[in-house]
Amino acid sequence: MKEDQRANFITIFKSNVPAVLEEEGCIRYAPAVDIDADLPRQSLDENVVTVIEKWITLGDLKAHLVAPHMLAFRESVKGMVEDINLKVLEIA
Repeated sequence: MKEDQRANFITIFKSNVPAVLEEEGCIRYAPAVDIDADLPRQSLDENVVTVIEKWITLGDLKAHLVAPHMLAFRESVKGMVEDINLKVLEIA
């Protein structure tokens, strides 16, 4: 996030969560932020929001990305977001 935008972003994000959870295939959708756990090698950044998502299929995720409420969400936060890094993972 751009400096001092994290709290505002999270508020807007959370207002969109119910619509996302109604999408087909959505198991989990939540914002997460760094906490100081006093662990070695931990990297903290107060401007980062990590979105944790779990979908049944890759197709469900792809449909989510173009859902009307997601297009509106991205438009409403575009001035707050500095960078996006997307990772799609599977259990190894």
